[in-house]
Amino acid sequence: MSVVKINALTVTADSRDELERRFAGRAGLVESADGFEGFELLRPLEGTDRYLVYTRWRSEEDFQRWTESQDFQRGHAQAAAQAAAQGGTGHGHGQGHGGPAATGAELWSFEVIQSSAPKAG
Repeated sequence: MSVVKINALTVTADSRDELERRFAGRAGLVESADGFEGFELLRPLEGTDRYLVYTRWRSEEDFQRWTESQDFQRGHAQAAAQAAAQGGTGHGHGQGHGGPAATGAELWSFEVIQSSAPKAG
């Protein structure tokens, strides 16, 4: 079965737009990765300041290969360059004024043991 990786990013209200903009700027990099099955950036609606970055992979090995890939490195380097150009040193999830948008991050790993989808027709 697939594995799911969820990066839980704690983001202040004034950093949300920049975080979303940077993720949009990296769109397309992960879709061609071998074993990639899906991505979602989840914005909190109420009760939390955590964004969830959800990715689904065919296997743990596929995810690890992605994190070691040139596209992964390029995406984070591109975001770091954008932050530097705006006067900061933050990485891909940094604020427009340079500091990191996320004040904390955790990577959660899960194995999919059950799954369902809407019935066709």
